[in-house]
Amino acid sequence: MANRLYLDHAATTPMLPQAAEAVVRGLAGWANPSSPHAEGRAARAMLESARNVLKAAYRWPGELILTSGATEAIAMALTRAQVASVLIGATEHEAVLRAAPEAVRIPVRPDGVIDLEVLGHELAVAPAPALVAIQWANSETGVIQPIAEIAEIVHAAGGKLFVDAAQMPSAWNDHPPQEVADLIAISGHKRGGPAGIGGLLVRDLALLLPTGGQERGYRGGTENVPAALGFAAATAVEEDLAAMATLRARLDSAIESLGGEIVAGHSLRAPHIASYRMPGLSAAAQLIRFDLAGIAVSAGSACSSGTMRPSHVLAHMGWEGAAAGEVVRVSFARGTTPADVERFISAWAEVARDLRFRGEAAEELL
Repeated sequence: MANRLYLDHAATTPMLPQAAEAVVRGLAGWANPSSPHAEGRAARAMLESARNVLKAAYRWPGELILTSGATEAIAMALTRAQVASVLIGATEHEAVLRAAPEAVRIPVRPDGVIDLEVLGHELAVAPAPALVAIQWANSETGVIQPIAEIAEIVHAAGGKLFVDAAQMPSAWNDHPPQEVADLIAISGHKRGGPAGIGGLLVRDLALLLPTGGQERGYRGGTENVPAALGFAAATAVEEDLAAMATLRARLDSAIESLGGEIVAGHSLRAPHIASYRMPGLSAAAQLIRFDLAGIAVSAGSACSSGTMRPSHVLAHMGWEGAAAGEVVRVSFARGTTPADVERFISAWAEVARDLRFRGEAAEELL
């Protein structure tokens, strides 16, 4: 589709050429990596090479269980960790809510950050040991949680910390959860790798209940060697986070100047994810207008935006009524340029002008 502008990279991002080339190489090594013959051993060598590259990219000293994606990794952590109770953040991804429907939910403040006082209280009364699941950065708002502080509270109570880091660049250096988390879910297609591959970083395999089969006995099924190679290749391509932060700062400023509202604008946010409210126009209507202008954005996370249900994330942050339904998400990736951001700003301005014109026309009729 010529002249389309894609700004929904938090849902998925195009596969990088380096990743696609690695997948093709993997397809040539078609043998089952669990087979003992020469072909199988060659496939095993490629798989373990990819595993080692991924562990190095995420600076992980423990084990990596390769999965079909972050959703499977999340389910694995939340249903097979050998703990007595589970606590989750109220604004976690739908995959977490589905995997742990009975878990205690820790509220967030209006800025989207976990209420640490409530977390400490709930840990004090929860059966021990507890597993606490917290998203590194919210997939709708980009709000980054204070993982180091959370880990200190969790570990002081004898618990374990699981971090959903599907949205986290592997090169993140500002207090990375790799230093303190016990389990971390990662995703390939969010980082420029292929869909259908992810992983669970595990500090100590004894924390998980084994099930037999492949992946050191923690996951059944033939390993996806081509996808693992593609994921590994994608993590080797640098993400210019400073450039993304500059683009988002420009967009933040422009949206505010045009009468829009930044969701959690004063919170620490991932540089590539932001949500904005256009007062007076529903998110559904905005998506249609932007799509007609050749621009792809979203409302909420990709797993829920197709239904256009009210965002549980915004609700837990105190957003109510029509305001919560007037928010769209914009997300960047390696290829996003200043010109892309300016094009979106122009489209936003045009939609906002039309909205004001209709409002003024309606007032004249009264």
